[in-house]
Amino acid sequence: MPEPQAASPRTPDATRRSERSRRAIYDAALALVTEVGYARTTVEGIASRAGVGKQTIYRWWPSKSAVLLDAYLDLAGQAAGDAQGGPGGQDGPEAPGLPDTGDLAADLRAVLRATVDELNDPRFEAPTRALTAEGVVDPELGARFVKRLLEPQLQLYVDRLTAAREAGQVRDGVDPRVALELLVGPLTHRWLLRTRPLTHAYADELVEYALHGIAPRQA
Repeated sequence: MPEPQAASPRTPDATRRSERSRRAIYDAALALVTEVGYARTTVEGIASRAGVGKQTIYRWWPSKSAVLLDAYLDLAGQAAGDAQGGPGGQDGPEAPGLPDTGDLAADLRAVLRATVDELNDPRFEAPTRALTAEGVVDPELGARFVKRLLEPQLQLYVDRLTAAREAGQVRDGVDPRVALELLVGPLTHRWLLRTRPLTHAYADELVEYALHGIAPRQA
């Protein structure tokens, strides 16, 4: 009888191995920025923490800021996936539109409260601060941060405020791009400077002031 042949060894899946390395690098970058801050985070430190060679990182990214940006986008994608009950990731689901229940004030309060929760979340706070600060001194990084993360989020406000204007809930002539800054601008200012706690109550006040102004109301 012929001898049974040994099973041929499986060829290693380079795609899976690369994905595991990429995931480890993302986790390492986010962890280090949270633990030691952006200034003390290095490509060497990320590589050591992730268990990969430094050359592996430089093969995919030109700098630690580029690593952190992709890691942050992946984290945001994971969070969006969790919120929708589906898969997340850097190429995961698109952010859902702002709620449109017909009550503009209630919808804006819900969104700003969720933003407060995210900004206060330790997973997001350190990398968001790092990318915001680095984007000021690195225009290329700042432009990528705006294009890939901030602009899509701001467009959701534009769409919701435009729908409210068409429904007669916002007066004609209001520019949604300016109007949204009345909401997200003060929120970001308080968070960046840590002037006072960022709370749901503050988010609700911003909606009230943005929609009704600060001038005395006529009886």
